[in-house]
Amino acid sequence: MQDSWLDAPADLPPARDVFTISRLNREARTLLERGLGSVWLEGEISNLSRPGSGHWYFSLKDETAQVRCAMFRQRNLLVRFPVKDGSQVLARGRVSLYEARGEFQVVIEHLEEAGEGVLRRRFEALKQKLSAEGLFDTRHKQALPPLPRRIGVITSPTGAAIRDILHILRRRFPAIPVLLYPVAVQGEAAPKEIELALRLAGQRRDCDVLILARGGGSLEDLWAFNDEAVARAIFACPIPVVSGVGHEVDVTIADFVADERAPTPSGAAERVVPDRAEWLRSLAATGQRLALAIRRRLGDQRTALSQREHRLARVHPGVVLRQHAQRLDELEGRLRLAGRMRLERATSRFGAAQALLLRASPALRVAALQLRLDGASRGLARAVRGRLVDRRQRLELAARGLHTVSPLATLERGYAIVADAAGKVLQDTASIRPGDRISARLARGRLSAEVVSVQPETGEQGQ
Repeated sequence: MQDSWLDAPADLPPARDVFTISRLNREARTLLERGLGSVWLEGEISNLSRPGSGHWYFSLKDETAQVRCAMFRQRNLLVRFPVKDGSQVLARGRVSLYEARGEFQVVIEHLEEAGEGVLRRRFEALKQKLSAEGLFDTRHKQALPPLPRRIGVITSPTGAAIRDILHILRRRFPAIPVLLYPVAVQGEAAPKEIELALRLAGQRRDCDVLILARGGGSLEDLWAFNDEAVARAIFACPIPVVSGVGHEVDVTIADFVADERAPTPSGAAERVVPDRAEWLRSLAATGQRLALAIRRRLGDQRTALSQREHRLARVHPGVVLRQHAQRLDELEGRLRLAGRMRLERATSRFGAAQALLLRASPALRVAALQLRLDGASRGLARAVRGRLVDRRQRLELAARGLHTVSPLATLERGYAIVADAAGKVLQDTASIRPGDRISARLARGRLSAEVVSVQPETGEQGQ
């Protein structure tokens, strides 16, 4: 019998897992993005670069350290202040790695001036607090009435927002009355006034829907709509509230709590009333069957969209595209240099071709033809003038002949044309009696007279 240890395989060294550089950088990027996620940074911008792709590359630094940052074009288009070296900013981004160089970097998704940082942090803290309490849950949202009997507007009575809202409401459905709750929309008194207006509107129930609106502004200008008391008043209001605060890019706490959020005051006005032409058309159609068909179709589309979103999330090419975008910016410089060299060679060839073209220019032939054209133009003008003189002489002869046979010439010789009261020309005395009114046309002017006596021709007297 053999010992069992003789049958066992000898110990082998563990297999080596050899990383490529690309794999190492890719794995490191994945670990960084999953491990740290989104972070907020505050610092000074330096080494800002804006290549032709529209992306931004810069460093964020403080007193002792710095980090490379990239902000892609679709994100930096939303920045609302001038960005330059030395700017103090507050940035939100994802920690990542540029695989082509193995460089640690932060992909910036949001950038604002550092002066707004305190307000922004207060905004985020209140947002998280109210969200945790359920004030943003969709199950608390009230549906807007399809055709409100009266619309309430809570805004400044002198601002541009109320003018825009009234303009849209008059255009879309002018039959619905509007009730204004005048409040301040900026300053220390604004939050309290807005809160009291919401509570008053809820107690009176004069309106079926409320619009809470103001025009655009900075985060500080819109701060009244980030007030906790205002948010709780919106949540407690028994009337559906549509928020239309600022411009499309502005977001406030009121937008999250409101039953519906519109990008602008005009957009809020469009949400609360139907288009009158569309409303009249829908009354003439089978509305219930149409609504059922639309809901079924939207459900199918929503399901299909959800499925596509899930598939896209699994194979999203955004990360790879951003990596390639940075590589593309590196290649852009080389391409620009090659383009300049090629342009210089083409310019040289163009100069030689231009010299050959000037030697074979048809300018002399064109000048000779121009002289012939000028001579022909002068001959044509003389012929036209001669033809006009001939035609004018013939017209004068015809006019003199026509004047010879015209009755107007007879009137010039002292004759007159006599007509009765009805305007009929008289040729004999049989149709006229003493006392009748007659008129006579002379060469210049007319006469009106009364017949005193009628003297028929001698032959008629004999009869």
